[in-house]
Amino acid sequence: MATISAKDVMKLREQTGAGMMDCKNALTEAEGDFERAADLLRERGIAKATKRAGKIAAEGVVYALVEGKKGVLLEINCESDFVANGEKFGEIANTVAKQILAHEPATVEELLACDMGGKTVETYVQEQTGVIGEKVSVRRFTLYTTEGFLETYIHLGGTMGVMLDMNAAETDATKELAHNLALHTAFTKPAYLTREDVSAETLEKEKAIMMQEVLNEGKPAAIAEKIVLGKINKYYEENCLMEQKFVKDDKITVKQLIAQVAKETGAPIALNRYVFYVRGEGLEKKTEDLSEEVAKQVEAMKK
Repeated sequence: MATISAKDVMKLREQTGAGMMDCKNALTEAEGDFERAADLLRERGIAKATKRAGKIAAEGVVYALVEGKKGVLLEINCESDFVANGEKFGEIANTVAKQILAHEPATVEELLACDMGGKTVETYVQEQTGVIGEKVSVRRFTLYTTEGFLETYIHLGGTMGVMLDMNAAETDATKELAHNLALHTAFTKPAYLTREDVSAETLEKEKAIMMQEVLNEGKPAAIAEKIVLGKINKYYEENCLMEQKFVKDDKITVKQLIAQVAKETGAPIALNRYVFYVRGEGLEKKTEDLSEEVAKQVEAMKK
């Protein structure tokens, strides 16, 4: 039998919002398998589905840069918010983003190997680690090239960011629409663009969990089928961007909003794709004594 620690229980609680004892029991029954334990909690009606679960604790920034028809959304990390909020760290993020736009690498590894004129991006990042006194690491990025225009939104100094690829002429009306869609995406954090993007495997898994939850409530199988159908439609509404109720007007969906603006402007408009990053998502921050952290920051200032 797997050993279930208090840290394991806390992690599952953070991901699901379920009670401590419910989490412990689920982990015990699942023999330490976090995904199975989360499914058990949902089947029992104790927890809702979590989107992009993970403890958000690492420091750094999510940074966006658009130049013409190309744009990048980048997450770059450091060890403390003290450094992350500094002007120097913003300069580092900007420099790295410019290299992505210039070289168009496919992966972080390719990016780090790019030449900056006598040194690689990896060497540059290592040098900046020495300058600010904390480890700097490029975690991930998404690069878009568009035939329409790109819209970006950065929330609260880099805690999260959104980039949209709009298939439309860039006008005041379409820019306003794109801005509203970026804000909506930051707020709702959709997992998919359309219902067609949900894989058959994911859909079957969701149906199985929903069915078990309904049966556990004592509903007859025939009625349970109809209830699950309604739950699946609700799942689409909650997780697919185009199906979601628009946050500024819940009487219309995002899809209907886009169609409405297209009709008003007399020109076709489509949202091709989107990406959003939440800073530190899935990473765990090293726990330190507060006085020790302050001492490190003071030392870094002296360098």
